[in-house]
Amino acid sequence: MLKEVIATRYITPLREGGSLPGLVEADDFGTYVLKFTGAGQGRKTLVAEVVCGELARRLGFRVPRLATVELDPVLGLGEPEQQVQELLRSSGGTNLGMDFLSGALGFDPLAFTVSPEEAGRIVWFDALVNNVDRSWRNPNLLMWHGELWLIDHGATMIWHHNWPGAAAFAARPYDASDHALHSFAPDVAAAAAALAPLVTEELLAEVTAEIPDAWLTGEPGLDTPDDLRRAYAHELFARAAVIHERIEGVK
Repeated sequence: MLKEVIATRYITPLREGGSLPGLVEADDFGTYVLKFTGAGQGRKTLVAEVVCGELARRLGFRVPRLATVELDPVLGLGEPEQQVQELLRSSGGTNLGMDFLSGALGFDPLAFTVSPEEAGRIVWFDALVNNVDRSWRNPNLLMWHGELWLIDHGATMIWHHNWPGAAAFAARPYDASDHALHSFAPDVAAAAAALAPLVTEELLAEVTAEIPDAWLTGEPGLDTPDDLRRAYAHELFARAAVIHERIEGVK
């Protein structure tokens, strides 16, 4: 299960994301980038972060550790910005935190080199989860201690916004021509051979079990949290075996 912590201090908003994430301290003395249930994108953004982050970790990618963060809206009473106050007030309860990688640098494809093998693995993974937010304009990659880290997976699995059409949407090709790592000759075939066999039904059940029940309610046609967990696992499992054949824009 994800680590559970309690927010003890709201430090500052972070301007990099459209959902206005914030930096908080928690009762484990850790510092977290907090994504809020009350943000405009809602709970599904947090679900995507958990599914993709925990799947990426199990496949050997470097991603910040995730934790559920209990937030008391009273932490926002002293905030000078009205927008921040409203966000904190609307996000009481369970939110999502990611370890803050202090001192990390944003990835610049002109400043850093990535091997075709690593580039291929990341492109393949992004295709698997249909990540539309890893372009050269907004890589959502960090360099930390000389290694490449994946962050921000809220804009993935777009099909979960319309479950009746999920299968058709998930079957679409993935366009990697604008991917942040396109220029590094990603070896997608090798990545698929190595990673696709690892994406088993058992692994996906383990990953989706990490999603808090509170974020898996109110979905028409999927009556229980476990029904919804199985729906996520089903689409990803079906996609893993064939997505390398549907990646466009790379050789």
